[in-house]
Amino acid sequence: MSVGRRSLLLGAIAFGAAACAPSATAPIGAGGQGAAPAGQAVPGGSASPAAPRVPYNITPMLSPKKKFLGATFEGVPVSLAPVDAWASLVGKAPNLLVYYLGWGDEFQTDQTRAVWAKGMVPYIAWEPFKKTLTEIAAGGEDDYIVRTAQAIRDLNVPVAISFGHEMNGGWYPWGTKTSTAEAFVKAWRHVHDKFQDEGVSNVIWVWSPNVINPVPNVRLAPYYPGDGYVDWLGVVGYYARTGPHTFSTLFEPTLKEIRAFSAKPVLLAETASEPTSRKPADIADLFAGVLADPGILGFVWFDLKKEADWRVDSGPDSLAAFRRAAADPRIGFDVEHP
Repeated sequence: MSVGRRSLLLGAIAFGAAACAPSATAPIGAGGQGAAPAGQAVPGGSASPAAPRVPYNITPMLSPKKKFLGATFEGVPVSLAPVDAWASLVGKAPNLLVYYLGWGDEFQTDQTRAVWAKGMVPYIAWEPFKKTLTEIAAGGEDDYIVRTAQAIRDLNVPVAISFGHEMNGGWYPWGTKTSTAEAFVKAWRHVHDKFQDEGVSNVIWVWSPNVINPVPNVRLAPYYPGDGYVDWLGVVGYYARTGPHTFSTLFEPTLKEIRAFSAKPVLLAETASEPTSRKPADIADLFAGVLADPGILGFVWFDLKKEADWRVDSGPDSLAAFRRAAADPRIGFDVEHP
């Protein structure tokens, strides 16, 4: 299902890319001179080269031993105050933060760095509202793609990217009503390849379909770019007022279909429960389902009031259920900073 998410990253700020690895300093030169900044000449010596950037190694993060506790909030990443407020409510801070980037908007380097510094993996849902998949695949957006790739590469922290999420539904312009599976795959591969051409190795690529329940006649395999282009399978599904409302009925049909063509680990990339008397049970069911499946990395809670109040504190019983479940030591962990 779609709950009408829109880009939360609005406007563009000046974008500066800065590598995380510090520059080397020159050795002490002749005559007792102190170290000079990298690349400047030392009296009596030659210019010292800058230290090579050591790319962040995302491999351990692709399949961590504990589960991700992710979330998204109104106003992030411009402000991270909602993160602190949520952590106070549920008793545990998220370690994965989702926010949205509209196609054509500049990547927010400083804000993404702040997300990482706060102990969360930045996860960007990249939404191609302004250009068609065919235009992207044909190379018309390459300058923008390359600029974004270079900024993320030079930032040198892990960044998860989901391009064109929920492509198997008809509610987005890159979905089934206006595009095709072939166009989606071509666009995905083109974006991925441009990143590779720029030497980007710190991106976690998240292929993110909606659960198949509302679109049972749309097969997922034709939309899959291939294991060489994907790191995580990011399934989107909500416990709604009507329809499937158990982990097995909401997620398992989609997981079964996906696992017929890929064994990549799964992240529940968007989920929440509509506020009903059933919400506390939905929350307990979600945690139990995620913890029981070793192939599921964790989940991202859509903690917004949009079309419905999906927030964990929509009621005291819901908040108590979430706080109780989140206390499990198997979910949530400190992401590794170099």
